[in-house]
Amino acid sequence: MQILKLDAGDTVEMKKPHPCGSRLFKILRAGSDVRLECTGCGHEIVLERLKMERSVKKLIKNPAESK
Repeated sequence: MQILKLDAGDTVEMKKPHPCGSRLFKILRAGSDVRLECTGCGHEIVLERLKMERSVKKLIKNPAESK
């Protein structure tokens, strides 16, 4: 399994949707635990990095930081 390069401000699309229906989450903090914010309702969750990486379908990099 390859480790994802996660940065604060990136957006991830998860395999399963949040109860509000949104699959997109914004990364607020990345480390051994990752803090995510749902883009649909604004709810914040903290997941272990390994569990979160298994749940990611697609990583969308923040265009402002890719300069």
